[in-house]
Amino acid sequence: MTGTALETLCAEVATCYPVRPTAQITEVGRGLLRISATGRDWRMGDRVQVRATGALIGGEVVVLDGSGAAVLTDAPVDGVRLGDRVELANASTIAPHDGWIGRIIDPFGQPLDGRPLMRGPVARDLRAAPPPAASRRRLGARLETGMRVFNTLLPLVRGQRIGLFAGSGVGKSTLMASFARHVQADVAVIALIGERGRELREFVEDALGPEGMARSVVIAATSDQSALVRRRCAWTAMAVAEHFRDQGRQVLFMADSVTRLAEAHREVALAAGEPGSLRGYPPSTSHLIMALAERAGPGGEGAGDITAVFSVLVAGSDMEEPVADILRGVLDGHVVMDRSIAERGRYPAIDLLRSVSRSLPGAATVVENSLIAQARRLLGAYDRAEMMIQAGLYAAGSDPLVDAAIRVWPKLDAYLAEPEEAGTGASFARLADILALAGGVGGQT
Repeated sequence: MTGTALETLCAEVATCYPVRPTAQITEVGRGLLRISATGRDWRMGDRVQVRATGALIGGEVVVLDGSGAAVLTDAPVDGVRLGDRVELANASTIAPHDGWIGRIIDPFGQPLDGRPLMRGPVARDLRAAPPPAASRRRLGARLETGMRVFNTLLPLVRGQRIGLFAGSGVGKSTLMASFARHVQADVAVIALIGERGRELREFVEDALGPEGMARSVVIAATSDQSALVRRRCAWTAMAVAEHFRDQGRQVLFMADSVTRLAEAHREVALAAGEPGSLRGYPPSTSHLIMALAERAGPGGEGAGDITAVFSVLVAGSDMEEPVADILRGVLDGHVVMDRSIAERGRYPAIDLLRSVSRSLPGAATVVENSLIAQARRLLGAYDRAEMMIQAGLYAAGSDPLVDAAIRVWPKLDAYLAEPEEAGTGASFARLADILALAGGVGGQT
């Protein structure tokens, strides 16, 4: 037996506890149980098992006080009686392992693909602290993404954290799958939070495909699972990403979506007695989102980096709703996807004028920044005059900048959807050729 195999076996044996602390149920509410848990064995966030008649129900400690504890359960409490036994299961930890690459697991580290899965030798805290701020490296080099728009106008660099803001059905999951297949990284860790169950296999087999899955770890919690499980999905995925980062690997982390994470946290927090404030979200929502985002990014000396993509569902393109507003303030860039662009058949449906990469101007040369500025200027000019152009009210020659924008707009719009084949240099050369059609108006090419 190899040393690694022996370590994983010992880790499995270490999870077998001959004696577990127990308590009794003293009060049964709607999904919330009061138990007679006292002493130092019981902690906030611990997992428990409720042994009801003919059933074993999981739960989590969400309140501790002098009279005991409150447990939020993973399933309805039908059949639970006063006096039923509650056992302490385990702490809020996960033990990732290199053998998890290429696998689909649940937020508790159990396999969802029907094959055995060993735990790693070292348990990691689900809610670990980020690397010390003063010792973290700066953002790294520009990454190849497989898409011209991200290789040029919206560059993604190593250790950067960006948000994808989109409504449902606009192509967000497809774009994230493209990132998983093409972005330069050693490992991709994908959290599917509250996804529809039927879409898991479709995402893995069709969107990711064998190429993407070969370097990915997928952590999934479907929409029918409890708020506790859906919230834990994001923490588990980040802990897995940190495991590979601490080995010195470059990690691509993707969470779909932060909105569902916030909704799950709202259910848990309100059940635990925290009041709602921001459109029903409790005050702790801000810290939940910011703490998760801060764990991603550049690592310390000797470690790798976590390049992160967080998706946000924005109803009606409302970028001011609480979750979008909180996340946008802590990220290094945001990408806005627009339904009207998707409806006219251009994918990815990115609204470039509303999207920003905070890796600029440092991620590009002086010449490249000039090309980016000129492209944005022309797209902005066309956007401002589009209604007049479409209505036939614009007279050619009225504005040289708008005239130039009209000449380049079809090719520039198509450019935003082109795949990358020859690298970033070729993408900028292609962009320069398109902008040359503007005839030097709108900036220097």
